[in-house]
Amino acid sequence: MTKETSRLKKANPGPLYAWPMGFWFTLFFVAPLLIIVAYSFMKRDVYGGVIREFSLKAYSQMFTKAYGLIVWRTLWISIVSTAITILIAIPCGYAMARSKHQTVLLILIIVPFLTNSLIRIFAWITILGDNGMLNSLLKSLFDFFHHSILHDAAEYSPHKFMFTQNAVILVSIYMYLPYAILPVFTAVDRFDFSLLEAARDLGANKPQSMLKVLIPGIKSGIVSALIFTFIPIFGSYTVPQLVGGKDSYMLGTLIVDQVQKVRNWPLASAFSMMITILSMGGIMWMLISNKREASLKKLSNKEDTSTSIAATLGGSK
Repeated sequence: MTKETSRLKKANPGPLYAWPMGFWFTLFFVAPLLIIVAYSFMKRDVYGGVIREFSLKAYSQMFTKAYGLIVWRTLWISIVSTAITILIAIPCGYAMARSKHQTVLLILIIVPFLTNSLIRIFAWITILGDNGMLNSLLKSLFDFFHHSILHDAAEYSPHKFMFTQNAVILVSIYMYLPYAILPVFTAVDRFDFSLLEAARDLGANKPQSMLKVLIPGIKSGIVSALIFTFIPIFGSYTVPQLVGGKDSYMLGTLIVDQVQKVRNWPLASAFSMMITILSMGGIMWMLISNKREASLKKLSNKEDTSTSIAATLGGSK
């Protein structure tokens, strides 16, 4: 038996097939990450390069008041955008999972992925601009109310929707809402809805059964939606760059400016390390949460099996 197993292992070409993927992963992921780590501990050269000397100056610069304000603003916009996205994604995922037209609804959610992100952002610029669709609609309503009803000559002043924090939050919600809906839908689709009926039989009303039974039951999907939404928004560049203003200057824009304009590679690498560590922490949280939920389900299944066996043995007696 042992000889046969060793022979099969020698004949197994799996590790050989894994080498190209391992090489690709090392070359385009691990190596750039190591370069970023190394650059973050170096000094900035006067001419825009780096001096290969160990230094913590980049990390000390991160904690200055000016950069701290940018980090706080980025955190605030990311938290607000993520919270609103999750609040929209949970009822949407629930409705999709309970609908008879799941395939059609899934296609409607996936369709935005088929369009370039820049095109979607420019579509919002067309909507939110001073001469955009939203201001045109408000102008029509304003003119109708003042000219037709009040009979005065008031002029409409375009409302400033663009280049504000609200514009960044709105477009971020739109851009990353599908990333939140899909994991919530998957979790709700696997949920045992007989638990809700049991909760109602025990005296819980519909909101209580939703909050105390459904939400904990789809915790893994909500955690995944949080990670898939918060981390991209926290490191976003295109959305704040195109629809944001001075009050929405975020961390992603800061990193690009440090590389392209200021030529401070160590500081840009240090901020990139912050986003990388945050991303890795979020992924670890998601994996631990999913593993814990799987172990609880496994334990519950074992208890149900032992209970059924005990009941069978008791009935046979």
